[in-house]
Amino acid sequence: MKAASVTSFGSPPEFVELPAPSIVGADDLLLDVLAVGLHPIVRAQADGSHYTRPTAVPFIPGIDGVGQDTDGVLRYFILLESKGCGAMAEQVVVNARHTVPLPPDADPVDVAATMNPAMSAWLALHGRTQLRAGQNVLVLGATGNAGRMAVRIAALLGAPKVIAAGRDSGRLAELPTLGATDVVAIDETKLLGTTAADVDVVLDYVWGTPTASVMAAIAAQRRDPGHKLTWVQIGSAAGTDASLPSSALRSCRIDIVGSGRGALSTDTIVDGLADLAGLVAAGDLIVEAEARPLADVAQSWQDASRLMARIVLLPGPTAPSKTGAGA
Repeated sequence: MKAASVTSFGSPPEFVELPAPSIVGADDLLLDVLAVGLHPIVRAQADGSHYTRPTAVPFIPGIDGVGQDTDGVLRYFILLESKGCGAMAEQVVVNARHTVPLPPDADPVDVAATMNPAMSAWLALHGRTQLRAGQNVLVLGATGNAGRMAVRIAALLGAPKVIAAGRDSGRLAELPTLGATDVVAIDETKLLGTTAADVDVVLDYVWGTPTASVMAAIAAQRRDPGHKLTWVQIGSAAGTDASLPSSALRSCRIDIVGSGRGALSTDTIVDGLADLAGLVAAGDLIVEAEARPLADVAQSWQDASRLMARIVLLPGPTAPSKTGAGA
């Protein structure tokens, strides 16, 4: 079968011929892969910088996608125990429990592009903190694909106030259509501290210096210091390390938790897939996508960091021109 293969950390994958996978367990499913998202985590695993990276090369990259089983059923799948056998191949063997059947008219490109960025907020709000009716949310890094999905999901889950903070002014201005009640440039620290002074949850895709500044600004203006603020660390667009202000942590109640593979159990991840996949398949959550043949994996790898659209690789012989509609 044709597949992408990472042969050295830090280099784009190669398009190669590999043996087809085989079913070995009672819970295994063999899927023909239709679409695979080229997500930031996939690139980080391949350059060796992500904590979930495989320990050795070569390996097939890709953590999720859309495939078709032998009965013709479309399935979203996630690889939680792949051991180097990733999704960027013509076929993949997956644990049946780690798949979700999709409607026959679901668009594989839209689903492959959207599930991963949407899942970060979905699992954070369901698995790392239980967002309740009436609670307000701040999304730091709201102009990236995952941050935009976080704004939309917080609104869908009923947060009355969803504050979106980011750097890209053009994309920031679009966020009220996704449910943001307030938009603030992330470097307007004082204004952001005032606007978000009483939020209940922060979904943080930024970390680094901006997080330290925003946390200090919120702590300084919080009206009820004893009211719990859950700060969920999800991404690190501005840096992997943050020097947090000790005064903020002592002057009010801030609970800092991480949300990601390891911080969330396999059962928690799997339990959240069906509801989220239903929203994505129905078009309630859509990330802008650009479909390309898997054969173009090396060039796509280089292009991914400069494109706002999420590249989706198609292992079939041709890839139609596809741009998703919305978020």
